[in-house]
Amino acid sequence: MSNLKPSEIVRELDRYIIGQQNAKRSVAIALRNRWRRRQVPEDLKDEIAPKNIILIGPTGVGKTEIARRLSRLTDSPFNKVEASKFTEVGYVGRDVESIVRDLVELTVNNLKAREQDAVQEKAMRVAEERILDLLLPKSPARTTQMNHQMSQPEEAPENPPEEASGATREKLRRMLKSGKLDDRYVDVDVSDRSTPMVEIFSNAGMEELGINFKEMFSNLMPKNTRRRKMRVGEAMKLLAQEEAQNLVDMEKVVASAVEKVENDGIIFLDEIDKIAGKGGERSGGPDVSREGVQRDLLPIVEGSTVTTKYGPVKTDHILFIASGAFHTVKPSDLIPELQGRFPIRVELEALGKDDFYRILTEPRNALLLQYIALLRTEGVEVIFEDEAVHRISAIAEEVNSTTENIGARRLHTLMERLLEDVLFDAPDMSEKRITIDGVYVDDKLKKIKDDEDLSRYIL
Repeated sequence: MSNLKPSEIVRELDRYIIGQQNAKRSVAIALRNRWRRRQVPEDLKDEIAPKNIILIGPTGVGKTEIARRLSRLTDSPFNKVEASKFTEVGYVGRDVESIVRDLVELTVNNLKAREQDAVQEKAMRVAEERILDLLLPKSPARTTQMNHQMSQPEEAPENPPEEASGATREKLRRMLKSGKLDDRYVDVDVSDRSTPMVEIFSNAGMEELGINFKEMFSNLMPKNTRRRKMRVGEAMKLLAQEEAQNLVDMEKVVASAVEKVENDGIIFLDEIDKIAGKGGERSGGPDVSREGVQRDLLPIVEGSTVTTKYGPVKTDHILFIASGAFHTVKPSDLIPELQGRFPIRVELEALGKDDFYRILTEPRNALLLQYIALLRTEGVEVIFEDEAVHRISAIAEEVNSTTENIGARRLHTLMERLLEDVLFDAPDMSEKRITIDGVYVDDKLKKIKDDEDLSRYIL
C-alpha cells in the first residue's frame, strides 16, 4: 500500500480520524514523495530528502493518531517518543540516538515474528516428529534386533520391527493430530536461555553496552538444556516455537529490517515544544539544557549514521513528524538549524461539539461502538439515541472550555462517568436492553458539569 495516491491516503485516514484535513493532506504528500523518490534516476535518488512535518495543536486533536494510522496504513516502521525525556549528552538521561536503535529493534522483532508465522507449518511438522520420537522411543532390544537383521538380511522375518514400528508411529500421528494425546505427559529437553545478570551503570549514549554484554555472555557460556515434564499439547507449541526460530534466517531479517527503517521509517517526536526555550532564552537550573537536546537531535534529523547492534543505520531518508501544543512557545523558538529541517508546518484545529458528535459515531472504531460491543459480551444491548449523543458532545465542548482543553480525550472521561452504573451492574441486570437518551445524560452529567469545582476533579 506504499504507492497509494494522496487522495487515497486521506480517504483511508478519514475512516479513523475526524477533520484535520490540512494535516492529512500534508502527511499524504510526504508519503507519496517517498514513492516518487524510488522512481527517479539513481544519481538523484539519494539527493532527495524527506520533507519533515511539525503538527501544531492542543492535546487530543489527533496529532499522534494521524502518524500512527499512517504507519499502519503503509506498513512502515514506526516509533513514537516524547522529546522531553531526552537530555543533552553528558547528563543523566536517554541518548537521542536511542530513538533510531529502538526503531530498528522494533522492526527486527516484527519481521522476525512474520518470518516465524511463514514457517509455522513446517515448524509444526518438525515438532510433530520430535513428539512422536518421545512417544515411541527406540528400545534397546528392538535396536539390537534391527542390527541383527541388517547383518543377516536373508533371515529377516515376515513383519520386520521397523514395519511394525512404522504402523504404530502412523497410528500415534493420527491420534496426535486429532488431539487425543494432548493430556499425555512427556519429558521434553528445552533450551535454558537464562544468562548471567549484569547491571550496567553507564553514561548516556552507552545503552547498547548492556545488550552487548548479555550477548557476549550467552556466546561464552555453554548452552544448557533442562528437562521438563509437560502435556503433549503444551510440548507441541513449545517445540514448534523453537523450530520456527531455528528456521528463520536472522541475517536476512536484519538486512531487511535495516533497509526498511532507512527507506520507510517514521519517527514521531511528541512534545517537541517542551525542549524549546521561551523567546529564545536558554533554560537554566533544573532544566537540563533544552537547546542541547535540540542540537543532539539535529544530526539525526539532518541525516547521519547511527551505530546499532545490528550494524550502522542511516537516517537520511527517515520521515520525522514532530508535534506540540506550542501554548507558551512558538516553532520559531526552536534553534534555526532544527527549524530548517521541518519545512512543513500544519496547525490542527481545536475540536467543537460537531466534531465530538462525529468522533462518537463515524469512525470504524467509534467510541459508542466500543461500549456497545463491550456490554454486548454481558448480553446487554445498549442503544444511544441521537439526542443523547448531541448532549454528550455539547457537554464535552463546555467542559473543555471551562477547564483544561484535552480535546477528544474528554469523551472517554464522560463516557465512563455516564455508563459507570451500567458497566458495574451489567452481569446481574435482569433488563438486557438499555436506552440512553438526553434525560439520562443530563441526570448523570449535568449536576457535575454545572458545579465547576466538582467538574475539574471528576470530568
